Order: sequence, then structure tokens, then C-alpha cells
Amino acid sequence: MSIRENLDISSYLVVGPENTLGRPVKSIVSAAVDAGFTCVQIRSKTASAREMIELTGEAADVIAKAGKSETVALLVDDRLDVVLAARKLGIKVDGVHVGQSDIPPEICREYLGEDAIVGLSARSNELLEYVANADVSPIDYFGAGPLHDTETKKDLTRGEDGNIILRTFDELKKLAKISPVPVVVGGGVKANDLPALKDTGVGGFFVVSAVAGAENPRAAAEELRSLWVK
Repeated sequence: MSIRENLDISSYLVVGPENTLGRPVKSIVSAAVDAGFTCVQIRSKTASAREMIELTGEAADVIAKAGKSETVALLVDDRLDVVLAARKLGIKVDGVHVGQSDIPPEICREYLGEDAIVGLSARSNELLEYVANADVSPIDYFGAGPLHDTETKKDLTRGEDGNIILRTFDELKKLAKISPVPVVVGGGVKANDLPALKDTGVGGFFVVSAVAGAENPRAAAEELRSLWVK
């Protein structure tokens, strides 16, 4: 059975070198994986392609040493080229996550094959209508957010009033019911959000700063994971 068939997006770390307060990305990945996180995405808007490949390789090594290569999915944000190059170098990277303005998911699926994982950020405006009518055949899950304003993502969608479009728990409950694929929610998510977020029925949460920016990433990851699974 492929990792795609076993995909678990319940506890999802997104991390890159700009998020770690100067600490190695692999140390943050290690803390999250050891704490029980089920999905890791390498994301950076500043790293070069070669740096991204190196970060992906380091993350794959961390996951392998933890004995979780078949259960913890490793994805790269946006960069299909990085995923293809990493695979050519023998790095076990499981797929890609793309946004609305990135390479279309059906092209990612064509290049990566049926065993790969392809995630897509749901459109922020007209979210419910979009998810209800979107072609989900190439993708495995939707990413939705933000729940709160967040410093780690500057290109958040704004409404006609100029304010950032934030998601409400009621809206996420409706989203979970109508989405034909699982939904993972992030964007400023903190520990005290998780009980209400879980009650919406979404498939999981994703975090950046809550783990990568924590004073003790392992303890932060353990708290988040325990709140989700209890």
C-alpha cells in the first residue's frame, strides 16, 4: 500500500529556513516527527532550488531514521522541479503542495504518477462554492485558511473591504461536510484553537510558527499532537 493510500494530514508541519529562528530545518522536522506529526512540507520563498533539494533530503533522512518513511508524508511546496530533481537523486519525497497560482495539480499528477500525493490550497474567496464544484480528481486534500492573521504568509487574500479573509469555525464545519477530499486548516493556528477546530470535522491542522518558532519545538509539537488525538 502506497503512502498516498495511507495519507494522514491530521498533524502537518510546514517549515523552511526563514521560520526556524536560525535553527536547522532538520532539527524542527525531527522534533515534529518524534512528537507524532504525520505530514511534513518543506516550504521556502527564499531558498534556491539546490537548497530546497538539500532541505528535502535532510527531512527525508530524519523521517527514515525515525522509521516513519511509510507513514509520514514528505511534500514540497510549489516546486515540482525540486520534487522531480530530489527523486532523481534518490530522495524519498512523496509529493507536492500547490497553490491557485502555481503549476496546476493535474500537471503535477502527470509528472509524479499515481502513487504521489498532490495537495492544493483552496481558493480563499467563494471558498465553499469553489470546493463544492472543484475537480478533485488530481488531488488528495485541500489546504484552507487562514484561521488568524499570520506573519509567515504575506500574500493572504483580501476581501473587497481590503481586510484579510479569515476562516470561521462555522464555515470550516460546512467545508468539511461538502469537500470530497480531506481538508487541512492552518494560518496562525495555536494550541487553544485545536479543540474547536477538531469539532468542525476537518482532517487536520497545519502549523508553521507554532512549532518552528517555539522556544522548545518538541514540547510545542507534542502539545499540539496530544490536543488533536485525545
